[in-house]
Amino acid sequence: MPLTLGIIGCGLIAHAIMQGQSDSRAIGIKDILINDINPERTALFVREFKAEHRTIPELITASDIILLAVKPQQARGVLSDTKALWSNDKLLISVVAGINLKSLEDMIGQIPVVRTVPNTPCLAGMGVVAISGGNYSDERHIKITEGLFINMAKCIIIEEKYLNAITAISGCGPAYYYYITEALLDGARDIGLDSQLAEFLIVETLRGSLDLLDKTGEPPGALREKVSTPGGATEAAISHLESRGIKAAYREAVQRAFQRVGEFNG
Repeated sequence: MPLTLGIIGCGLIAHAIMQGQSDSRAIGIKDILINDINPERTALFVREFKAEHRTIPELITASDIILLAVKPQQARGVLSDTKALWSNDKLLISVVAGINLKSLEDMIGQIPVVRTVPNTPCLAGMGVVAISGGNYSDERHIKITEGLFINMAKCIIIEEKYLNAITAISGCGPAYYYYITEALLDGARDIGLDSQLAEFLIVETLRGSLDLLDKTGEPPGALREKVSTPGGATEAAISHLESRGIKAAYREAVQRAFQRVGEFNG
């Protein structure tokens, strides 16, 4: 049976989802309804995906699946203002950071809800999405959710208690790697490499290193030690990083991210 998908918030993740759906129509979506406060984003979805703009009440009423893809601060207002429009034949899929399933269910009632944590590599078709179902969802709702993401990410079904931690690692994770890349680019320029060559070397080295980590299954510390010759250049670099507390700073950064995600539910 063809389904109607309603999208509240037409940001980058919603765009990536729609690109994946346009490639395969994985879950049988026929009609796409959208709502976004940005006219340019609305126009983009209308043009690329033949979506139709609706008010939020109209969208919820007419949709079988509603993808909620707005900021945490906006999500509460959207759901609280529309509680009377929800029925148990609808499915809410949330990509909103930090708002847990109980809070979502409290706002709209005994409705099937699935909470997800995607990351931005979904935009390149290489993302990871963690999926957790609420009290009123079943296997069919999980399958529908997987179908939305299947062409852009590896999906993991997991208990909700892990989602905030996953957000701090996987959701925030791309920014950690980009931050390292920024620092390495600056360092490369300092020692005479031009920006284009430096970026190529850094990106390919990162890509190859992560692929090696994945394929060998060895601990990252063991692989690092294989590169570090006693008294050599790598050892000198790592010793300096250790002296500046870089590893500890990254561990603390993960804690800060985890704490901040938890605050969204307060």
